[in-house]
Amino acid sequence: MNTKTTSPNKTAFNILIAISFAHLLNDLLQAVIPAMYPRLEQEFGLTLAQIGLITLCYQLAASIFQPLIGMYTDKFPQPFSQIIGMCFTVAGIVTLGYAHQYSMILVAVILVGIGSSVFHPESSRVAFVASGGRRSLAQSIFQIGGNTGTALAPLLVAWVVLPNDQLYLLWFAAPALLAMLILSYIGKWYKKKIEEAKTKSAKTILLPNLSQNRITSAIVILLLLIFSKYFYMASITSYFQFYIIDKFGLTEIQAQVYLFYFLIAVAVGTLLGGIFGDRFGRKYVIWFSVLGAAPFTLLLPYVDLTWTGILVVIIGLIVSSAFPAILVYAQELLPKKIGMVSGLFYGFAFGMGGLGSALLGWWADHTSIAFIYQVCSFLPLLGIIAVFLPNMKKVTFRKAG
Repeated sequence: MNTKTTSPNKTAFNILIAISFAHLLNDLLQAVIPAMYPRLEQEFGLTLAQIGLITLCYQLAASIFQPLIGMYTDKFPQPFSQIIGMCFTVAGIVTLGYAHQYSMILVAVILVGIGSSVFHPESSRVAFVASGGRRSLAQSIFQIGGNTGTALAPLLVAWVVLPNDQLYLLWFAAPALLAMLILSYIGKWYKKKIEEAKTKSAKTILLPNLSQNRITSAIVILLLLIFSKYFYMASITSYFQFYIIDKFGLTEIQAQVYLFYFLIAVAVGTLLGGIFGDRFGRKYVIWFSVLGAAPFTLLLPYVDLTWTGILVVIIGLIVSSAFPAILVYAQELLPKKIGMVSGLFYGFAFGMGGLGSALLGWWADHTSIAFIYQVCSFLPLLGIIAVFLPNMKKVTFRKAG
């Protein structure tokens, strides 16, 4: 008998919207970094390999600490830790605004990465607690905030910074202060939930009736899919501006708009992935999201500007729908380790994005940016391995002993 049941608690949409908006502000500040790449390249005479190293430093700082922080907060929840993370992020943005040498840029992005590593694990747990059992929907609402912030960053940088001076980055401290106020509100709610849980009997945790080997192999498959997804995403978020400037002769600001098309499609696709994951099963969403993008990624390097804009929107919609489903799928496999799982998958995603950006930048310097897109177009084909994931809708669950 399948003993898995929906949580009797109602979905706390006010908290989900609040944490989603905080995620928007957090990821807006993070996405300022790649949005500044064309300006930094001109100001400092950087190679694509040096730009890739900037991304690698940021992503490593964001990835290494996340599983550790998640493991710690599994045992000792920290309802106000996201505010500390935001302090690191704003310190990084201010440092970037004043940076006049390459080493200071690296210090700045590392600070932003540390802020991200503190923010995501506990914020993902807040979304889990507020879900009321609708976990894919809750994670997609949380994730769409981050994706929307990432999409807005290129436009705001093009509007505020590019026509002026690097010092105008200091204006981005304002969203950080607003985020701290929102996170304070969320922290009070979360602290109350923690106290309520202590006064009640221990919460029943349902474990999947799968062998440890099956669970381990499923986690490995999910991580390989994250590798495929975020390696390809790195080619877009870090180098798409350079690609269309080089291929179609666009200006920096025009290139930012095309990047915005992709990023806003990612935000919409994330929400759709959460809705479809709850309704049709997360395995099918994961499979379609990674493998389904392949025909369009394979076409992208060979089309004109109009079709480039159309295809990046389609690719963004499809490839982004996987992450909420992947994260919730992993949480169902390891329900006793929600924070660790969230930290592991967010951290691995950031790490693969950083590693991909660094390797692709070095490779582009030795070949061409167009060649990179031809090679990366095959990455979504790795999605075929999702067929080996167990269907969690058919798996029975048991109470933890």
